This record gives sequence, structure tokens and C-alpha cells, in this order.
Amino acid sequence: MNPVIYGIPNCDSVKKAKQWLEAKDLDYRFVDFRKTAPSPIQLQHWINAVGQKALLNKRSTTWKNLSELDRSEAESGDIITLLLNHPTLIKRPVLEHKGETTVGFNAGDYATRFER
Repeated sequence: MNPVIYGIPNCDSVKKAKQWLEAKDLDYRFVDFRKTAPSPIQLQHWINAVGQKALLNKRSTTWKNLSELDRSEAESGDIITLLLNHPTLIKRPVLEHKGETTVGFNAGDYATRFER
């Protein structure tokens, strides 16, 4: 089964992940959050796999533009509704491969994961 990368095409980390996979001749599928938002079930799966803190991108412009109320709710409660309404708050890329989910791009981690 080919890996699936979720993100937005203009994200530098997504670009790096795609370039890394292409350099290794690995087929993958890319899903653009803006065109195909993740489902609540998928978001819950990602949260279960990596945790809310790791999945929420507080460095994004979207985060900086949120109201104080939305930020407070995100930090203290369920973030699924917030992520559904603002998928660019999801740290990128999200990688699903062989039943595992990771967020962010790190060449060393990818090498370990794909060169087994």
C-alpha cells in the first residue's frame, strides 16, 4: 500500500516530503486539505496516533488569526470541530503508511520508515 500525504501544496514541509519520496522512487498519494477536508473520524484517528498537541499547528497564520476564545477552546478541549473548520491548523504533512500516522517532515524519520 502506497503512503498517503495530507497537507496543502504550497507548504514547504509538504513539498520536502513529496520531493523526498520522489527522489526515492516511492509512489504516494497526495490529499489537499483544502479540496478534501479530513473527516471527524480521520481526525480522531490522527489525534489517537500523535496526540492533539502534535497535530495542532500553532505556528500557522490561521492560528495567529483565531479569536482568543477559539484558541482557548483548542488548548483546553476537543479540537476536532476547530480542525474541521480550519484544516490549515493541522500540522503538515500528515503521513499515513502501513497503519502508522506521523506529522511533520524529517528526512531521518522518513529514511527509517521507508528503508526498512
